[in-house]
Amino acid sequence: MPIINYKELEKYIKDKKEDQFAPVVLIYGEELLYKEAFEKLLDVMVPGAGRSLNYDPFEGSTEDIHEVIARVNTFSLLSGMKVVSIIDSRIFYSKQDEERILEKAKEEYDKNDIKKASKHLLSLLGLLNLSFEDVDKTNRSKTFKIFTNKFSDEKWFDEIIDYCLENSLSVPSGQDKGKKLQEAIEKGFPKGNHLIITTDFVDKRKSLYKSIEKNGMIIDCFVPKGDRRADKIVQEEVLNEKMKSILTQNDKTMGQSAYMAMYKMTGFDLRTFSSNMDKLISYVGERKNITTKDVEYVLKRTKKDPIYEFTNAVTDKNIERALFYLNSLLTGGEIDHPLQLLAAIVNQVRKLLIIKDFTESSRGSVWFAGCRYNHFQSNVMPEIIEHDRAFLKHMDDWENMLSEEMDKDDENQKKGRKKKKKSKASTDLIIAKNPKNTYPVFMMLQKSDKFTKNELIFALECLSEADLRLKKTGQNPKLVLEDALIKICMTGT
Repeated sequence: MPIINYKELEKYIKDKKEDQFAPVVLIYGEELLYKEAFEKLLDVMVPGAGRSLNYDPFEGSTEDIHEVIARVNTFSLLSGMKVVSIIDSRIFYSKQDEERILEKAKEEYDKNDIKKASKHLLSLLGLLNLSFEDVDKTNRSKTFKIFTNKFSDEKWFDEIIDYCLENSLSVPSGQDKGKKLQEAIEKGFPKGNHLIITTDFVDKRKSLYKSIEKNGMIIDCFVPKGDRRADKIVQEEVLNEKMKSILTQNDKTMGQSAYMAMYKMTGFDLRTFSSNMDKLISYVGERKNITTKDVEYVLKRTKKDPIYEFTNAVTDKNIERALFYLNSLLTGGEIDHPLQLLAAIVNQVRKLLIIKDFTESSRGSVWFAGCRYNHFQSNVMPEIIEHDRAFLKHMDDWENMLSEEMDKDDENQKKGRKKKKKSKASTDLIIAKNPKNTYPVFMMLQKSDKFTKNELIFALECLSEADLRLKKTGQNPKLVLEDALIKICMTGT
């Protein structure tokens, strides 16, 4: 059966009958592209109404291949096609991917999901044909060098091993999952039953890949990431396609100069590029054309202010970027002390908490998730200005009342007291310091939607704990800040 490029998918599935779909489909390559291709295919094979009974998804990092095979060989309760999927599969990974799997186990452990962490670790040990004895403290440095080279902290690893032993979990046999799946594919599934596998990486030399190529269909979403001219041409073609698709959907236009300005900022990062397109469309509102000035105003990031990139990543709950910029700032000489980074995050969280108070107030009811920029300008911003005005008046009244009470206590002090300046808190606790510059306020409201009020309060508690640890314990500042970032970015996940 065919190997097709993702661009050909719509043509391939058009007017397809149920018995014409391949029993097994592999979709691989660029994450955003293969996820879009998967959704298009699934929408045709199992429309939304039938998914509750005719669709069984499995997460690739934790899938039980025996259970997958059993499900795809079980008839559906309803008529029509049945689809079983393995999302973000690791079945094509090999020993050279051990570092990636190990990092995933640590990530799940840091999210307090030791059950998932244990599955990643067991999968890795099975892949490497290692036992628990091979990776205990006495043998670890010899048999598991990837761990000792990458991690100095062994506590998390030992806790996962203890969890496995306490719950009688065993290392999977060295038997290749791919071989089991290959045997099932070649044996065939019941008529009307289908398996879809999505992954970012495939090894075309593996017999599983060749079996799918022979018995099913492969959708190629691969985009080369190199710097060769040929690679760059393909990358730009993909970005151009994505840009045209987004512009068409939103009835917008964008010139070549504006596109090139975006490309220089993002390079080939399809997810960031798509996100930036959405930001620009929100910013221009009813205006049809997106200009280079729009791109520069909304998207430009300066290397002179990497702390902005850092705090932006934290408030976006993007843990990978947050840890990247943390390491960059700590080693690059841009800051004098780690407490500067802590203070920067505290300021951002405080701003989000102030905004959350507004959005949960009666005035803030005009704001909603997905609000477009033109609606924000005409409906939300006036309410923010009034909210700030009312707050400042309340602060003035409170300060005047306090001043009068102090005067009563000490009448003599009144003569020598100069007129009190407006307290710093009065201005720090307003949302729009410059009401004419509305777009940064719009962006902060969008960020506030990613947190609940309780999550923001929890974030301040984490930062307060980090502050004490930095000042009193002498612990490694990077580890202290990393711990706080992981807790903040993983809330609600």
